[in-house]
Amino acid sequence: MATILRNDKRAFKEDPNKIDKFRLFSDVSRKTKGVIPKNLNFDLRLLNPGQFSAPYHFHRYAEELFMIVSGSMTLRTPDGFEVVQGGDLIFFDMGETGAHQFFNHGTEPCIYLDIRTFIGYDVCEYPDSGKILLAPSFEIFNKKSEVSYFEGEENVLEKWDQVKNNP
Repeated sequence: MATILRNDKRAFKEDPNKIDKFRLFSDVSRKTKGVIPKNLNFDLRLLNPGQFSAPYHFHRYAEELFMIVSGSMTLRTPDGFEVVQGGDLIFFDMGETGAHQFFNHGTEPCIYLDIRTFIGYDVCEYPDSGKILLAPSFEIFNKKSEVSYFEGEENVLEKWDQVKNNP
């Protein structure tokens, strides 16, 4: 089945739970038409002047392809900063080399298409703040609290006895 998302039916709404400087808007027309992709996820985004798209991050299990539809913004990657503008395509690898963040440095909104793979889960890492996000549960952890695999398992026999004695 083909679903057409008409340009004149766009409805950009602010993404929930954002804070100042990270106010991103997404077109909700695909959701209102019932388009819920299983593996190829996408959103049409609007980034206003003076706003960042998201914290600087990379995905461990997703690739992304962005197409700038209109306007321009500054892209931050591990290689530095570069201005991207209408018509540009930007591909992001999985892993640290695909880290990215956008900032609208201009005076006009920037609209871009965000296409990303989704295999049912992802781990997103935020190098500036040391966070790890698990998707789709949206659990967020501080990477500094990383522990060894067997931490807390030293008294396994006591745990077994406790479970056996208290069914």
